[in-house]
Amino acid sequence: MTRIAILGGHGKVALELATLLHSAGHSVTSFIRADGQAQDVTAAGGTPQLLDLEGSSTEQLAEALRGHDAVVWSAGAGGGNPGRTYAVDRDAAIRSMEAARLAGVKRYVMVSYLGAGPNHGVPADNGFYAYAEAKAAADEHLRASELDWTILGPGALTLEPGSGKITLRPGSDTPTSTSRANVAQVAAAVLESPETVGCTIPFADGSTPIAEALAGLQPDN
Repeated sequence: MTRIAILGGHGKVALELATLLHSAGHSVTSFIRADGQAQDVTAAGGTPQLLDLEGSSTEQLAEALRGHDAVVWSAGAGGGNPGRTYAVDRDAAIRSMEAARLAGVKRYVMVSYLGAGPNHGVPADNGFYAYAEAKAAADEHLRASELDWTILGPGALTLEPGSGKITLRPGSDTPTSTSRANVAQVAAAVLESPETVGCTIPFADGSTPIAEALAGLQPDN
């Protein structure tokens, strides 16, 4: 049995992931920000634990993560407030990476988005700009770390049922919508796939079974 920590444990992807991991025999700690979220986490198979990602220090985060075997970042400020977006999606995410290192948790999976990076192309006057900047900074920090990282880059998220099939590196002429259930399935799969360490995985819903799609991946250069 593996102990897996999910940061942002009440999100839709996180709840789907907790169910998958619990069903596979893993122990899941789902870190949440409010008591009222605990019931949903428990129903999904996770063990709820309160943690203020935005307000916690690196040392406090490290204490929370100690004893786990892997970390999944699935948290987010939810947009609408640029200051809080930077505080959560950039600063808290980076602190969690440093905390994982301090706690001796090498495996780290980041849920990012399709197109994330320094060259995201989002104009500064666009409401998505703060999120794009925050995720670019967090992802680059993770790539430069000593952690065994994998970055997931799903397209626009939907509530469609999970098909278990994806398309890697969807192009401009390819649909990029991605069900949250499929994101959870990819996250669960990479946690079982050491060969995905060092890989950024841009994907959307598609026609290739997830295991098959992941099998040919090579680490980023």
